[in-house]
Amino acid sequence: MSSEGADTFTKYGWLVCLWVLTVSFQYGYHTSALNQLQAVLTCKIVDETAPVYYGLPTCIPMSDATFSVVTSIYTVGGFFGSLTANIVMDRYGRKGASRLSAVLAAVGSAVFGLSASVGPLILGRFLVGLAAGLGICICPIYLSEIAPAKIKGSLGVLTQLAIVIGIMVTQGMGFYLATPRQWRLVLFISSGISIFQYFISPFVVESPSYLNRMGLVDQQKSAIRRLWGEIHGVSHTDPEERDGEEPLLPDGDSATERRSSGQQSALTIPQLFASTELRRPLLTIIVAMTSQQVSGVNAVLYYSNDILSKSLPELASYVSLAITIVNFFMTFPPIFLIERVGRRQLIQLSVAGAILSHLAVGYGLNSGLVTLSSFAITTFIMSFAFGLGPIPFVIIPEVAPPHAVSAISSVGLSLNWTANFIVGLIFLPLRNFLANGDPMKEGRVFYVFAAALFCSTLWFSKLYRG
Repeated sequence: MSSEGADTFTKYGWLVCLWVLTVSFQYGYHTSALNQLQAVLTCKIVDETAPVYYGLPTCIPMSDATFSVVTSIYTVGGFFGSLTANIVMDRYGRKGASRLSAVLAAVGSAVFGLSASVGPLILGRFLVGLAAGLGICICPIYLSEIAPAKIKGSLGVLTQLAIVIGIMVTQGMGFYLATPRQWRLVLFISSGISIFQYFISPFVVESPSYLNRMGLVDQQKSAIRRLWGEIHGVSHTDPEERDGEEPLLPDGDSATERRSSGQQSALTIPQLFASTELRRPLLTIIVAMTSQQVSGVNAVLYYSNDILSKSLPELASYVSLAITIVNFFMTFPPIFLIERVGRRQLIQLSVAGAILSHLAVGYGLNSGLVTLSSFAITTFIMSFAFGLGPIPFVIIPEVAPPHAVSAISSVGLSLNWTANFIVGLIFLPLRNFLANGDPMKEGRVFYVFAAALFCSTLWFSKLYRG
C-alpha cells in the first residue's frame, strides 16, 4: 500500500504523531528550562524560612561559571545523542529509539530534580541532553515515514512547532514555579511526561518504511492500515514509493533508486563519508543545519534578556516571553504554505527577513533606538520561524535515500549541536570584543551574523534546488 492514496491520517495516526512529537517537545522544554530558574537554583533568591523542603535544599549554591557548565552540558549530551542516533534507530527502529529517548529524559529530569549538589545536576542535564539529541534525530524521520505523501511537508513542520511549544511552556511555567520551593516541579513534570510516553508505547506502531526494510511485510501492512485506513485501488507496495514528485536533488534521486535503496542495509557514518554518491545530500543537510545556527537564533533566545536589559531593564524578561510567543504563532504559516510555496522559496524569504532584521537590530542597538532593536529582534524570530526553523528538519528524509537517512540525520544534527554550542559560547565575548567597551557599539555582532547567514545560504542554494 502506498501513501499516495491517503490524504490524511486516521484518528489513531494523529495520536501516533502526537506521541512521536513528544521527543521534540522535550528538546524545546529543556532548551529553555533553566532560563528563568537560574536565580532560585543558584541561591540568588533564597527562602530563609525553609532552607530545606521535603528533605532537599531549596537551592544549590554555585557561581555563574558553574551554572554555565550545568547549562552547556545539555549541548554536550545532545551532540553525543545525535551522533549515536543512527545506530539506535537502525538497530531498534524508530519506535525503539523514541522509547530510549523517553527513558533517558525521564531519568535525567528526575536526577536533576532530586539533586542536592552540582554533580547530580550535571549528570541529569547530560542525560536529558542525550535524550534530546537522540529525539531530534528521530522525530523528522519518523514523521516523514508514517506520513501520507500529500501532507508530508506540512507534517514535517510540526517538529519545529513542538520544539517551540516546549520552549514556550517552560518560559510560562517559570513565572509561577521559579520559587525556592517549587522550581523542582519543572523537572518532575518533564519526567512524568516521558514516563507516560514510555508506558503508552506498546500501542504505537513502528514506521512502515523501517518494517519494510526489515522484511516484516505483514506488520508493515498492518501499520499502514492503522495509520491511513483502508485505501482502495492502491497496490500493496513499498511506502517509500511516493507519488511521482520531482526529486529534490538533481542527481541520483529518482524513484527507482529510492525503491532499490529501501532494500539496502542501513549505512554507518564511516560508510556515509566514504560514499561519493551521498556527498551532495550530506552536504545539503550539513549546510542547512549549520545555517540554522549561524543565523544567531539561539544567541537571541539565550541572551535576549541580556541584549535588551540595558534598553528595557524592567521589561526584558517579558519581551523574551513575547518573542517566544511570536515564534510559536509564526511556526503555523509554513504548515499551510510549505506545499504551496515550496521549501526553497520559504527558506529564501526567511533568510531575507532574518538578514534585514539583524541589520536593524545592530543599527538600533548602536543608535540607542530601543523600539527599533526590540521590534527587529521580534521580526528576526518571525522570519526564522517560517523557514530557517522548520525546513532543515523537513528536508532530511527528502534528500536522503532510506538506507542513508539515519546516518545523514546523525551527522547533520551533531553539527547542529556543535554550532549551537559554539555560537552560545562566543556570542557575548564576540559582542564585547567588537564593541571594544563602548555600549553604543554592541550591535556590531549582529552584522557578523547577517554576513555569516548570507554566505551559508548562498552555499545551500547551490546544493538544494527544492
